[in-house]
Amino acid sequence: MSDSHNYKKDHEHKTKIHHVDSTAVHHQHPHVSIGKIITKVPVVLAELTLQVNLDTIIHFPEPVLEIKDIKKRLKLTQCRLLLPSNKLFIKGFVRKNIQYASPSLDIQESTKSTIASDLHSFTTDIPFQLVTEVKKFITKPVMPEINKRREFDFFVSKPLPSGFPEKDELLTSDLSQFHQESAQFYNELPFCELISSKIIEWDEAIDRMPLPNSAPIEEGYFTKIEEKMVVDFTVKVLQNQQLRVSSATNDHDDYHGHDGHHGHDGHHGYDECYDDHDHHKNHGEYDECD
Repeated sequence: MSDSHNYKKDHEHKTKIHHVDSTAVHHQHPHVSIGKIITKVPVVLAELTLQVNLDTIIHFPEPVLEIKDIKKRLKLTQCRLLLPSNKLFIKGFVRKNIQYASPSLDIQESTKSTIASDLHSFTTDIPFQLVTEVKKFITKPVMPEINKRREFDFFVSKPLPSGFPEKDELLTSDLSQFHQESAQFYNELPFCELISSKIIEWDEAIDRMPLPNSAPIEEGYFTKIEEKMVVDFTVKVLQNQQLRVSSATNDHDDYHGHDGHHGHDGHHGYDECYDDHDHHKNHGEYDECD
């Protein structure tokens, strides 16, 4: 038998063994604490649907024959609930990718019945910002603790200079020393999630003119469009808070039941499958658990 044939046979054998090992999945039963537990989780403070109206002029870097498609995406760069007030500050932009056809004399000069053009794209960001109020909280936010700073002094007595009675003393605090107690609180800052957005837009050329050479009827080009947009979007305001939860059970059977392998209906659980699997594996067999 040739060396290449032996290598191929050994390689196939190793690949088969690796495939068997990769499919051996053992589900672990997680440890669950029982009783009343204090946990720290994100809590929803408010969910708001906001609207912003935009009107802007977009300048193209070259003549545009027509717009083929516009893809839009809303992006938020700031969403800040300014505690202890209820003011929500939001900043962001609408990313627009505009695909358009631009007349090209390099391909062919336009005629009374034809126009040659290139397909290009132009991406621009339309910024916006707004401030709104959270009029009703779903869950009350944990208000920030105020940092504290207090000064204190120590009593000292000192002799008086000449001109004062000898038995008298200066009773005061020491100006050469400074004493202070301060406390800082590292509060949980609310944060936001962007849930959904909807954009209604109207784009209109404002400097359209005929092509310089002969061209089909009504054909022309432009370099500027006026864009009007109504942007509706939903944000969720959250804050990490401590909650007390109740954990009633850590039943191993209940865990299997959620995975669809529970043994209450007469089927084997995981442990039985593993035990049977190990038994048949030693005899070159596999049971139905596999």
